[in-house]
Amino acid sequence: MKTRKLSLGDRNMVGGKVTELRLERNMKQIELLAKLQTKGIEISVPALSLLEGQKRPVSDFELCALADIFDVSVDWLLGRERSR
Repeated sequence: MKTRKLSLGDRNMVGGKVTELRLERNMKQIELLAKLQTKGIEISVPALSLLEGQKRPVSDFELCALADIFDVSVDWLLGRERSR
């Protein structure tokens, strides 16, 4: 597994949790992108990397789609709930 070369940004609060969930499920970024596409979310590999690295904001549509894909609440992704 690659290690992050750059420090985390401060443009969103969910990037770290998205990465955590994706890795727990042994999912590659390209697989997550395909799942996002089925939800009507079109983003590129670099955009997903920036999202996970907390270097770009996350739209409300993306947030809801990510919560649905990982079967967690939006509040959990935002750090407002301790348990999934």
